[in-house]
Amino acid sequence: MPPTLASLLHHSALRLTVRAGGDRLDVPVRWVHASELADPVPYMEGGELLLITALKLDAEDPEAMRRYVKRLAGAGVVGLGFAVGVNYAEIPKALVEAAEHEGLPLLEVPRRTPFLAISKAVSAAIAADQYRAVTAGFAAQRELTRQALSDGPEGLLAALASQVDGWAALYDASGAVVATAPEWAGRRAARLTADVERLRERPAPASSVVGAGASEGGGGEDQDRVELHSLGTGRRPRAALAVGTAAALGTAERYALHSAIALLTLTTERSRSLQAAEQRIGAAVLRMLLAGEPDHARAVAGGLYGELLDAPFRIVVAESASPPVGQGVPVGAASRPTAGALVAADTNGDPLGGLAECLESAAARAGEAVLVVPEGERLVVLAVDGGAAEAACGEFAAAVEGARAEVRERGRGLGDASASSSGRSDSSGSSGSSGDEDELVVGMSGPAGPIAAAAAYKQAEQALSVARRRGRVLVGHEQLAAGSVVPLLADDAVRAFADGLLRPLYEHDATGRGDLVASLRAWLSRHGQWDAAAADLGVHRHTLRYRMRRVEEILGRSLDDPDVRMELWLALKTTAAVGE
Repeated sequence: MPPTLASLLHHSALRLTVRAGGDRLDVPVRWVHASELADPVPYMEGGELLLITALKLDAEDPEAMRRYVKRLAGAGVVGLGFAVGVNYAEIPKALVEAAEHEGLPLLEVPRRTPFLAISKAVSAAIAADQYRAVTAGFAAQRELTRQALSDGPEGLLAALASQVDGWAALYDASGAVVATAPEWAGRRAARLTADVERLRERPAPASSVVGAGASEGGGGEDQDRVELHSLGTGRRPRAALAVGTAAALGTAERYALHSAIALLTLTTERSRSLQAAEQRIGAAVLRMLLAGEPDHARAVAGGLYGELLDAPFRIVVAESASPPVGQGVPVGAASRPTAGALVAADTNGDPLGGLAECLESAAARAGEAVLVVPEGERLVVLAVDGGAAEAACGEFAAAVEGARAEVRERGRGLGDASASSSGRSDSSGSSGSSGDEDELVVGMSGPAGPIAAAAAYKQAEQALSVARRRGRVLVGHEQLAAGSVVPLLADDAVRAFADGLLRPLYEHDATGRGDLVASLRAWLSRHGQWDAAAADLGVHRHTLRYRMRRVEEILGRSLDDPDVRMELWLALKTTAAVGE
């Protein structure tokens, strides 16, 4: 403990006695200062024991002493030492009464006790207290390290809570509670998720002091002082640590907290070489699966991915027009962004990193294995079929879709306002999205096993291509089979083929010599039934027969060929879709 007025009174060599304020002697003494100024307050910081001889004070003037003592108490001076036998044989009554009135401890310093001896005693006590704090801090560091190595983050949190005589909680990047110590602190820690998310938005390392909210019993407010600290060395913190105590942390507790932050940062970040090694293993495992070598893939993966390579899984392929993921995200990182964090990740230029972080976090929280392989501007993921990572992928896509819809709405609103102010209307149909639909596209395969990994990868790529054409964030392979083939025709090459194939018919009809395009559409829709198609057109069936012969002559193709009929029907559907 730091020195107090009481400890100085018990120092036999100093021979100090109390003349006033005897009930306030347990206040810590931060320093000793001697001053004969009539107003030493400008030179005080608070917490000092002020020593005087009253050389320039009228210590017998009650009004002057009241003003003097009041200023000292207001400045945070914890005690006043008066040397007797120098200017006054004893402490004047006016000073004693003023000190009693303000509650300021007044100590009598005998003539044979120099002020320097008091200063040395306080300095020695402060140094001893600091040494004890440092020693205790090193001991705490050793214990925290031992617990981290033996029991992981949970053991470290338990040791930290014991060291600070409070509670501790570990959060992921979204503010979700990962672990607490003691267990009763779980509900209390959960109330701080919003504060953790705000802390995440600040550059690392960041910290803040917050309140803990209502007490467990519901009968008032907790008096905890809670410190929040971000964990991580990158641009986006991977986790956060909360420590709740009844009072501000002392030096030893501060050492323990800083040690815990360092150890947890190492746990969550790990070394770059380990990240690179895990990514190389994951890439090798993926290549072996796609090459049809599942046994070799299992041998290389070992236990790194658990039973992922034996159970049905889905392959997710994601691409981004933004800069590549770079170093990627290490497998097992414990963080789960909220919808707001997902949107931030997408708009901050790293949607692939945000997606990887989300999927790995969901898998870690569910106890699942997940394989994430960054490939430049592409991300390939193997996730358990029907598992938490698959669900998180859908949630991520929905959050990004929602954010982009909001951006488009704001853009339309700004466009309408601009058009109104200029007296013009915008008929361009611009959505105001600034092309953000192309920032992230994701394709997901159907369920597959290790032997069918290559086929699942092709399914994911097909779904990815459709997602890009449709302006969607995520498309699953099942959606392709469940929908119509017509939307897939919205491709420049398909439209060019349709235009080229039907152009002679459109040019013929433009001369007013017949309605070959409408006749062809009616005839094909009726599967070549002349009477039904003629009735739809309101013409005689001989007229329809003549028109179909003209179609064959102009196109140079036979309508008896089923391939020709199929191509013409798809061409008609494509041009109809463009017209709509």
